[in-house]
Amino acid sequence: MPFLIGDACVDVKDKTCITVCPVDCIYEGDRKLYIHPDECVDCGACEPECPVTAIYIVDDVPDELTWAIDDNTRFFSEPLPGRSTPLGSPGGAATIGPIGTDTPYIAGLPRNDR
Repeated sequence: MPFLIGDACVDVKDKTCITVCPVDCIYEGDRKLYIHPDECVDCGACEPECPVTAIYIVDDVPDELTWAIDDNTRFFSEPLPGRSTPLGSPGGAATIGPIGTDTPYIAGLPRNDR
């Protein structure tokens, strides 16, 4: 997993990162965006575009956000609320559109009306 999106994206979802991603690996949950760990090609185009500085190189994730590494993986590897199977690797976010749900951790966070 080269990059991940932290909790600064929750309830913001600016989506500028999606428009610059050359491989369509940024998926839209209900409250947050998620980078697919196997589809990302480590180009880094998304990171400077994020207006809330929510995108991190995994090796540079601050200690207080290390939970996000496993949480991001869970978004793709475990069934999400309301779904019976994991997303897996659909081969591009545009193909399936917004997912409409988040990991239980993100879904349980208080709403942020920024």
